[in-house]
Parts: sequence; C-alpha cells; structure tokens
Amino acid sequence: MNAPLDPVSAAPVAHFTGEAIRRARAAALASRRPIVELLGEELDLSADALLRTCGASFGLETLSMADLNRMEPAFDALPFATASSRECVAFHEGANLVIAFWDPFNEALRAWCEEALTQALVWRLAQRADIAAFLSRHEESLRALDSLGANTGAAQADAAVLEDLSIRSISEDKSPVVRLVNSTLYDALKSGVSDIHLESLPNGLAIKYRIDGTLLHINSVEGIETAEQVLSRIKVMAELDISERRVPQDGRFRVRSFGRDIDFRVSIMPCIHGEDAVLRILDKQGLANELTGLRLDVLGFEPDILATFRRLSREPYGLLLVTGPTGSGKTTSLYAAITEINNGHDKIITIEDPVEYQLAGVLQIPVNEKKGLTFARGLRSVLRHDPDRIMVGEIRDPETAQIAVQAALTGHLVFSTVHANNVFDVIGRFTHMNVDPYAFVSALNGVLAQRLVRINCPHCSEPASFDEQALRDSGVDGERSQGATYRAGKGCGKCRGTGFKGRRAVGELLVLTDELREMIVAREPVRKLKDAARRGGTRLLRDGAIDLMLRGQTTLAEVNRVTLVS
Repeated sequence: MNAPLDPVSAAPVAHFTGEAIRRARAAALASRRPIVELLGEELDLSADALLRTCGASFGLETLSMADLNRMEPAFDALPFATASSRECVAFHEGANLVIAFWDPFNEALRAWCEEALTQALVWRLAQRADIAAFLSRHEESLRALDSLGANTGAAQADAAVLEDLSIRSISEDKSPVVRLVNSTLYDALKSGVSDIHLESLPNGLAIKYRIDGTLLHINSVEGIETAEQVLSRIKVMAELDISERRVPQDGRFRVRSFGRDIDFRVSIMPCIHGEDAVLRILDKQGLANELTGLRLDVLGFEPDILATFRRLSREPYGLLLVTGPTGSGKTTSLYAAITEINNGHDKIITIEDPVEYQLAGVLQIPVNEKKGLTFARGLRSVLRHDPDRIMVGEIRDPETAQIAVQAALTGHLVFSTVHANNVFDVIGRFTHMNVDPYAFVSALNGVLAQRLVRINCPHCSEPASFDEQALRDSGVDGERSQGATYRAGKGCGKCRGTGFKGRRAVGELLVLTDELREMIVAREPVRKLKDAARRGGTRLLRDGAIDLMLRGQTTLAEVNRVTLVS
C-alpha cells in the first residue's frame, strides 16, 4: 500500500520504524518523558511534521488549530477540568464523540475514555500546544457557562467592587453570572486583549476580543435572560443605571489582577436585540512595563522614516503631527519620541485624555471636560508654565488647533495627534478648522501617518503563493514582485489560530519644504501636493506595507485590510 501524501508538500509522509520506537520507549523509561516527544527529537521533526508522522503511523486523522477553532467543545461529556488534566478535548460529531489528543502512545488515556464515556469514540490527533491553547481560550468562561446551563434562574450580581481577579476568586464566587463576567475579564487580560465586545443576539450574547487590531469570536452565551444579566453586571461594576436601556451610557471600573490595578472603560449602546457593550482595557502599569526603555527604533519603522522622524522630534520649535485611526499607535510613537529627547534639561509637559503611560520627569495633565479642563484650556495654561516641549493628546477643535500653531510659532516644539487618513488629509483638517494657512505651514515641521500591520506568526508561517491577478488588482506590478518571498501563517496554538502574532508600524512621513509650503498656501490640488512630496522622497503608507508582504512578514490580505489600493 502506498504511503499517504503530505497535504502541504505532496510528498509521502514518513512512518516511525519499529527500531526508533523501541529506542524511544527505553529512553522514556529512563527520562520519564513521553515517547512521542523523544521520537520527535531523535528524528529532528518539527511540531507539524511530528503530528503528520504520528497520524500516518497510527492511521489517525490530524487536526490543525483552525480545525479545533471551528469545532464546539463537548464539555457536557468531558468536563473542562478533566480535559485540562488529561490534555485532551471532546467534540460531538453526530452520534460519535471525537477525542482530540496529542500522544498516540498514551494507552491509559484511551482505556479511561473507553470506560468512562458512553458514546462511540473517534480518535484524532492534534498538537499538544494547540490543545492547551484551545482549552486556555475556554478556561473559566466555559466553566461558568456549564453552571449557567444548570442555573438559568441565577441571582442578580451584587454591586460590590471587584477587589481581586484571579482563578481562585473566580472559582469561589457562587454567582454563575459573576463568574462568567470575571472569567471573561481575566482571560482577556491574560491574552493581551485591547477591547472586549459583548454583542446582543436574538437568542443570547456573543463575546469577542480585539487582538492585534482585529476582532476574534471567543464564545457565545445562550438565552436572552442570561445575556441581560451579564450586561446588568457590567453596568453595576461601572456604576451605570441598570434600568436605562434606551440611551447610550459610559462609565468605568477598576479591578485588581496579576498584582496590579487595571482600569476598564465601558460603553453601553442600545441595539435592536437589547444592548451591546464595549470594554476598553487600560492596563497602565502593564503598558509601563512593556514600554520600559521605549525608543523609536523598536516600533518597526523603515530606517529612512525613523531617521527623519527622530530628527524632526529634536527640532527646537515647530509642530510635529502624527495621524491615523484609533488604535494605530500614534500615542506610542509620540511617547517614544519624548522618551528619547527627555534628557532632563528641557521642561516637557503633556496634556492627554487619558494619560495612558506615566513618563518619568514629564509633567502630565489629564483632560477633565466635566470640570472644564479641555485641551484648549489646558494648553493655554501650559504655555504659562514655561515649557520647552509640549505634547497635546489630540487636536480635535479649532481653538486647540489655533493655540497649538501659535505655541509652535513662539518657540515651542509641539507634538500632537490628529485623526486623518493620510498626511495630506491633515492639511484639509486644519483648513476646515479655520486655521490661517500661512501660520499653519510656517509652524508645521512634518506629519507622520502610520498604521499597524499584523505580522505572520513565526511559529506557523510557511511559504505561500499569490494569484498573479490578485497582485495586479492590489497594485503590485510584476517587476516589483520578482524574487519576493511570500509567506502566510496557517494558525497554531501560539497565535490562537489566526496566523498572525504581533504588529509592526508602517509609516508615511511628509517633511514640509518651501515648495510644499507655497503650494499649500496657494491651495494647490492634493494630486500636485502628492507629486511634489514623492519628488521629495515621501513614500506612501501602502508602499511600506507592500514591502513587508514582499519580504514574507505579512500577507496580501493584511496589506489590503490596512491600506487603500491606490
């Protein structure tokens, strides 16, 4: 009989020899390690190759991380605690029960399942890391959901402020609704999530995480009553009106987890099925630890953009702007620039909403619009405090824009962000805010537009091919793509099955020259401004993103998701 083919390479898949297995068994007895691990090391197999070889040798189908994510775990048949301790997971498939496990030599597991489970069993192999990641995703949420299924009439959550958020505190809480909410928060913090989305459905609630800038469906809560209890619990924690369901509400709350205080900003929005909630995670101490020693060169910008932006951030006066959508890393770029120039000899003041990260030796002022401290009023007061460098969190109104321009013209270096799609749209934003064009271009040193592009997972990325027509439709000509290295992640336990792990900044930097200043004052069309900027060395955002794709660091789909096809 012919050996099965590897679906990736179309090459025959190897089998374990009897001699290799005997040597591995002997080594396993001496080292007390699993036989399959020793076989992988002896044969120098990658995790994927080891899985395929195990499947071929034992006649078992294999499951990828993507396969696992498409299946619904059967924790009613094999409880979560048992699945975790035995490193396997069960799924319903018709009348059968599929058991995904990682060690085909584990005869004790097979014997236990055959005796303990009443349904017909189908065995399939998956990587150990993928099973662990899958169980981690469902960790406490599914334990809470199991309880909710048996206790649909659970008591309403109390209004006590969360003092501690940990596995122990979650398991000890008697209310299934509170356990579900707390476990969702805990899992999100552990996974590095930026936002939690609770979306009402006709028959329940969907739970989604925003990871690396994209939404990932994590779980679903069945039952309208349960969904309403979950949203009420969120409102109680944020000190909002639980009886009001017709208008938006905003609030915040704080928890203690992983040894630090973590803030959540809550936004409740009515919808056709009830209410949706978005929880923004503000982990200031965690961010501080992550950004310790932050410098511009760790953000991922191309060397030419990095060198020019660094030079602009050291100018004695002027206006330096960073633009991009929410969550594109604008504030982080400004923090990095300020950290680099903070030598103790200059007075640096920031006014932000909110203060996301505490900078040593910098006076940071939080905006408080309820008390009348707006960006414009705060900036006016800052100018009387004898600053050398000023950072304005965001320019969003004409008054703030005009004060920032005047500050830049009177000997201060002003950093700020503004919401626009690219560097040329920034000029239009200031024009529409009735800022005098001559004063604006006189003050402006440069504008950086940036985006965050997801990077292929280093653990599961593999060579990939792209359709030539898709490349042409995306504006990538054949000459530019010659010799390119295309790669894409297939999804694994390290990246939660997404194929991406981490993000990198791509930028578009416009440096104001005399030619550009004259064109802006003369209100020349944007097309002419772009041509002049290109002649001056400006590279568009999309060019930087395509370069990452051609080097195998991201995918064409990700480039098209983040940047416009020009």
